[in-house]
Amino acid sequence: MDRRAFIVLVGGKMLAGPLAVEAQQARNIPRIGWLTNGTPSSISPTLEAFRQGLRELGYVEGQNIRLERRYAEGREERFADLAAELVRLKVDVIVASGPMIEAAVKATDTIPIVMSTAGDPIAQGWVVSLARPGRNVTGLSILSPETTGRQVQLLKEVVPKATRVGVLNLGQVNRKAPQPNLEAAKVAARAWGLQLQVFEARDPEALTRAFKTASKARLDVLLVFPGFLGLQYRQRIVEFAAQHRVPAIYQFQEFVEAGGLMSYGANLVEQYHRAATYVDKILKGAKPADLPVEQPTKFELVINLNTAKALRLTIPQTVILQADRVIE
Repeated sequence: MDRRAFIVLVGGKMLAGPLAVEAQQARNIPRIGWLTNGTPSSISPTLEAFRQGLRELGYVEGQNIRLERRYAEGREERFADLAAELVRLKVDVIVASGPMIEAAVKATDTIPIVMSTAGDPIAQGWVVSLARPGRNVTGLSILSPETTGRQVQLLKEVVPKATRVGVLNLGQVNRKAPQPNLEAAKVAARAWGLQLQVFEARDPEALTRAFKTASKARLDVLLVFPGFLGLQYRQRIVEFAAQHRVPAIYQFQEFVEAGGLMSYGANLVEQYHRAATYVDKILKGAKPADLPVEQPTKFELVINLNTAKALRLTIPQTVILQADRVIE
């Protein structure tokens, strides 16, 4: 072998060695599938909360963990394809929210699925029980019918003369599954002497139609169940309430930050932060079937006094004193 061929051979082996090691390391880095119905901008705070949770547990994106992010951007026809894409990539865990949980469940019964925000996972058929999920699904639920009752009460305290309450129900994942929050709203409305009318919407066009119907109903107050449309279209929803001068209460404070009047419910960002702990446990060998589903134990009341002023509405001091956060 001449000198030139020898140098090429040795150099090639030296170069191939590190590349092979790097390729092996890349394959060994856990991959987390991030499956959401929103857009990159609409869910940016929750993604950052999840990343922060991972960092606190020792995971650094690009070093010892990879995120495969998929956004449906409110298009229901994309749900199944995006979930299937993550399954084909053979990710180690799928983190899903809202309707994307259903898509993930249909796509795989072997890859662990962590619910970041689920309604009633038992009614949806995703888990057997909260204590022992029994399948490849676990995570966090935001369901609390008691929260709905409190939301109706707050509306009545803020608008004592209210007699008609509307419920904007934005996208039940499984149309045939029970809706505990809606049933709780009906019970609370009767208890407070309110006539209740429900407006359903599963897509942007239906949301427009729901707005038109609701605008003719002469509502005194409005209760918004975000479903899988809410966060992405929160600005439109808040603007509708402002345009028709209807005091509204929401489940998440993100609506109040967008100009809504009040919110009462679990902290959405904290939910995503907590989801990282489930990913950590699963990557360390825990089985989703054995990890209990968490429910929120703390609910926050957020009030926007600027919106109240625009509505010419005086929030009682007794309600303000209960608020965890007041926007002025």
